[in-house]
Amino acid sequence: MSTQPVSDGLFARLRRGFAVLGFLYLGAVILLAVPWFQSHILYMNALKLPWNAHFDAPERHGLAPGKTANIKIQTADNHTLGAWFILSDTIYHNLSFPPPPSAAELHISEAVAQRPTVLFFHGNAATRALSMRVRLYSGFTSRLNANVLAIDYRGFGDSPGTPTEDGLSLDARAAWDWLIAQGASPQDILIVGHSLGTAVASRLSVGLSDDGVKFKGTVLMSPFSSLYTLVDTYNIFGVFPVMLPINMIPRAASESGKHHQTPTYPDFVRLEDIYKSFLVHKFDTLSVISKLKVPILILHAEDDWDISHTHSDALFDALLEPYLPSVYSPPTSQESWSTQQWNEYHAQLVARRERRESLLTRTVIPNFGLMDQFDGFGERITLLKTSTGSHNEVGTLEGVQEVIRVTFFTPEDLH
Repeated sequence: MSTQPVSDGLFARLRRGFAVLGFLYLGAVILLAVPWFQSHILYMNALKLPWNAHFDAPERHGLAPGKTANIKIQTADNHTLGAWFILSDTIYHNLSFPPPPSAAELHISEAVAQRPTVLFFHGNAATRALSMRVRLYSGFTSRLNANVLAIDYRGFGDSPGTPTEDGLSLDARAAWDWLIAQGASPQDILIVGHSLGTAVASRLSVGLSDDGVKFKGTVLMSPFSSLYTLVDTYNIFGVFPVMLPINMIPRAASESGKHHQTPTYPDFVRLEDIYKSFLVHKFDTLSVISKLKVPILILHAEDDWDISHTHSDALFDALLEPYLPSVYSPPTSQESWSTQQWNEYHAQLVARRERRESLLTRTVIPNFGLMDQFDGFGERITLLKTSTGSHNEVGTLEGVQEVIRVTFFTPEDLH
């Protein structure tokens, strides 16, 4: 009995299946070039997890009775943000138990005057009441003995409005200004961002540094270097590269240079570059991070399937770059270099590598991760890469919280 018809039928079904997947991918790519769809995919603020959150009853999401104040913060452009202010354990333990529901609100000024405060910016999707984020707050208030201010950006949680890159920046500055208005000292505020929140935290930190404000430092958890590079490296479900099908298409020649004195694109341009030109959001932390003049901790899990830990490497390298010797190469193509030119180029690479090794202090933490540090701008810059923690849970690891503690908090801060 012949199996040929069966094989033909199988291959036909496979071809149809791949064709359907191809059309779905093409449709998704086209939709993502539309700003409205871009914003919804980037922010995912319509995904308001947990559903039916009780922002005015934080206890129902795992926080201790009377420990958290549900507050409202006004931005410079007249948006109202929902936020939680959570007391440090030291302040909370001084209250009689159970405290009244308004206890946290009544002790905000005392808390910011006596304890450091973590200003936390969460990632995309969900709200400040998400259980993973609540676990972060609990770690900060206990292991760091710090207060926490966690906001929901405009369009997230119970904060009305539509998120934009500039809008999130205004939200972050409003949260900072609120803390200062309550009596917090800038030197007692640690700015922490996770995922999308790292771009928000970086922009706020750079703005403060530009204004000459000295604060405790900045922590970037699971950051991306820029939205452009994130598109290059992002994998759906951690497996399928988003840009792979586009990158498989050979480069196309642009005719624009032949008809215009100033071409819109180079004569040879990748379709990927054309596609990325439609991105309306930048979130380019890589281009601004070197302006920070405070202690910085960049941390990433090596098993992060959402954002590759190579983004943290790029940010750390950008901070290290000003302290490394430049490498100059002859203007001609490498094929025409002389032996002397090759030797000089190799010597520059060796000098650069040796300088890098002399600047860095590497600490291997068994069964946990690897930590590189150097002193830049008179401040300590740290890169921590953990072996576990994935994208969302890395900040909840006790080891990570210990690194934050020893990096930013003095014994006086903790007692």
